[in-house]
Amino acid sequence: MTDEGHGNRTLRLHILGSGSKGNCALVEGPQGLIMVDDGFSRREVLARMHALALDEHGVRALLLTHEHTDHVSGITVWHRAFPVELYASIGTPGTRRYLDELPFCQFVPGVSFEVAGISVRTFPTSHDVVNPVGFRFDCAGDSIGYATDTGYLTDDALDALAGARILALESNHDVPMLRCGSYPRYLQDRILSDSGHLSNEQAAEAAPRLVSERTEQLVAMHISQENNRPSLAVRSFAESLGASLDDELGSTATLERGDGPSLRIRAAGQNRPITVD
Repeated sequence: MTDEGHGNRTLRLHILGSGSKGNCALVEGPQGLIMVDDGFSRREVLARMHALALDEHGVRALLLTHEHTDHVSGITVWHRAFPVELYASIGTPGTRRYLDELPFCQFVPGVSFEVAGISVRTFPTSHDVVNPVGFRFDCAGDSIGYATDTGYLTDDALDALAGARILALESNHDVPMLRCGSYPRYLQDRILSDSGHLSNEQAAEAAPRLVSERTEQLVAMHISQENNRPSLAVRSFAESLGASLDDELGSTATLERGDGPSLRIRAAGQNRPITVD
């Protein structure tokens, strides 16, 4: 883990969408953009990128977290139009014929490599797929931690995510909402399992261990539209970290730190692209 100084903002995170209907994010560094997953149509990705004033020709590589459709359905069409380097964990491309036909560079979870001047550290997550991973991105003293679609945080994940300036962490569901909701019991059990998704409570429990004085942005990711609310995820993080809500709706929260940088807590959405810097 790099010991970053305050105020170094070499990297930015653009979240085009995060949720069960599609996932795509972009890490921006000095040499271009790294796309993380692509579960949207090319037209939708372009529209959302342009809404954030991003140039599609700046994408240098595409990394996969895992093979579920909401993370990979747009890759073939995107790569046909914009052929970039493709990275996935060993075995992931082989789970779908259309992925297996693409020129993926396959890696073992836990390795690190460099893309577009950014050091990419991979780590295993826990999901009901072949070889799921999360990422830590480091460049010139700045860092982004990115982890979604995991039933719990592995020791490697906790180590990799700790102290990142921008932390994008899954906070998928509120357990009472899930248990009282419309999902069948087998699906509820799958979501709650060690190979499912992080709940608000699990994410909030991990937050004090991951957030350091260097962390300036905490983003709740992959929020269920059926079994959660953005405000619940934000409130859960805020309570665990001693942050104050910025408004009665609980849409954002802030932890003031005196002379140091404040920590802002917010939620990523399914339909609203955002830039986190």
